[in-house]
This record gives sequence, structure tokens and C-alpha cells, in this order.
Amino acid sequence: MIRYLVRRLLLLIPLFIGITLITFAVIHLAPGEPVEMQIAMNPKVGAEARERLRKFYGLDKPLPVQYGEWLGRLARFDFGRSFSPDNRPVTAKIRERIPITLSLNVIALIIEFGLAIPVGILAAVRRDTWLDKGITVFVFIGFAVPTFWLALLLMYLFGIKLGWLPVSGLHSLGSEGYGSLRWFGDMIRHLILPISVAAFGSLAGLSRYMRSTMLDVLGQDYITTARAKGLPERTVIFRHALRNALLPVVTLLGLSVPGLIGGSVIFETIFAIPGMGQLFYGGVMSRDYPLVMGILVIGAGLTLVGNLLADIGYALADPRIRTGTSGGGSL
Repeated sequence: MIRYLVRRLLLLIPLFIGITLITFAVIHLAPGEPVEMQIAMNPKVGAEARERLRKFYGLDKPLPVQYGEWLGRLARFDFGRSFSPDNRPVTAKIRERIPITLSLNVIALIIEFGLAIPVGILAAVRRDTWLDKGITVFVFIGFAVPTFWLALLLMYLFGIKLGWLPVSGLHSLGSEGYGSLRWFGDMIRHLILPISVAAFGSLAGLSRYMRSTMLDVLGQDYITTARAKGLPERTVIFRHALRNALLPVVTLLGLSVPGLIGGSVIFETIFAIPGMGQLFYGGVMSRDYPLVMGILVIGAGLTLVGNLLADIGYALADPRIRTGTSGGGSL
């Protein structure tokens, strides 16, 4: 097991460097520069001032030199300073937004897996019944409905038409003067719509995936043998089939780790939630290279960690993977 973990960890190093190199090149090759974005509304800025700004941001250097300097700062866990007018450190900006995004996505992830797994199991056990067909219709609706359209629809229905829920932000105006209980309740009301939108699409896909893996396991010979021995159906489902059916779901759980921090650009922007998704969107629109790179590097790192956790989960569940007698790893 130790050799397996060491091998996986060593593989992450060149993979991470390759991801950062490609990301850095793509961002800088995109049309538009931070300097151009900042002076676009000021036609009086001359060429000399433009070059001073490019030199101030280090954009006058060749791309390999810029990447080398950025990689050197990254080795010291320094993402640099934002190109925005406040010129604040990128780590400070990210630190402000992470708790909000992390809280939202952890709650949404718990709801997704907490509902999708039993729904998928139920659909597999009741295969081809009206219940299974009803769940299938729900799943196709979840796949078909665009996230932004669903968000706007829920905002109109529950926020404008019925007036039950707020449609933007995390708190109401004047909430600073609320008591602790009222302040917390106000925040919960603001979170209902964003969390519902964040969980709906993934819930549909995950439940379908769980149904598929459960059906595959239920068709195995050892399940037939367990039933032939006269074991109760509940024991067959939850003690014999479920453990193996959950193995593929481990990969999805591992790959969900980056989303906990990365946030969702769509629903955070629509609901005006000051999280990582909204921060990333603003950075892309303003060509804030250090900010965009910082967020993408965190996402890439978490993706690799998620894959590693999935590999460890597989290795713990299936000894053949860690001993090398079977192909393993999700990368």
C-alpha cells in the first residue's frame, strides 16, 4: 500500500506542472490584456503610460520568463498580487470567498449524495415499475433543464410571484441589527434557492449513475448465490450488493472535491453570492491573470487530490489495485 501511494504521489508532480504550464499559456494567449482593459475607458492614456503599466505588471517580459517567475512564487505559496485597482494579494481575495463557497457546496454535496444514492438503489430494486419510470422522467428533466434557466424560473416563482424567498445575496438589508437566531434564519432563507439549483442537476445524474451500477451488481453470480441460500432481500441488497455498487461512486465523490472550492460561476453570479465562482468570473472578464491562475491552480490541485482520494478508496476496497494485479487509478 505504501509503494502504491508513493507512486501515485510522484506522478502528481509532473502532472501538476503540466497543468499549470498549459493553463498559463492559454490565459496569456487569449485576446486582450489587463492594461488594455484598464485604460479602455480613458482615451487620454498614451503609449508611454501603457508601457509603464505593462512593466509594472511584468507583462513586458517573455512568456517563459513570466511563467518561471510565477512558478517560483507558487513554490513559496505566493499567488502574487491582483491586477485589479486595489492591487491586493490574491491569497487574501481567495481567503475571503472560500468559506462562503465551501459552505454552500458542502451542503449541496450532502444533499446530492444523501438523496441520489437511495433513489438510485430504489430505482434499481424496483426496475421497470412505475416508480422506476417516474424516477427516469425526473432524471431526464434534470439533464435537460439548463441551470441558469432553472435559477431564473425559481427566482421568479418563489421570489417575485409568491414572495416567499429572497432572490439575491446572503443577507437582507439591515440584517446587521438582527439577533443571532433571526440573522441565521435570514441566511438560511437566502441559501434555499442557490442550494436547490446547485443540487438539482447533479442529483439527477448521480441517481441515474447509482441505478446503473446497482443493476450491474445485482446481475452478478454471487448475488444469485446469496439469494439461493435464502438470505433476506434486504441483506442481499445492503450487505452484498451495495458495497460493490458504491465503488464507482467513490470516483465521483473524489472528483467532487474541486467543486467544493471552485464554486459555480452560474448560480453564484445569478444569485449575487460573493463566492469563488463570482470572483473567478470577475477575474476572467478583467483579465486579472494572477487571480485567474490562483483559482485555477487551486482547482487543479484539488482535482488531483480528489483523484488520489478516489484511488486510495479503490485500493482499500479492492486489494488487487494496490498489489498491481489489476489496473487501477482514476487518472
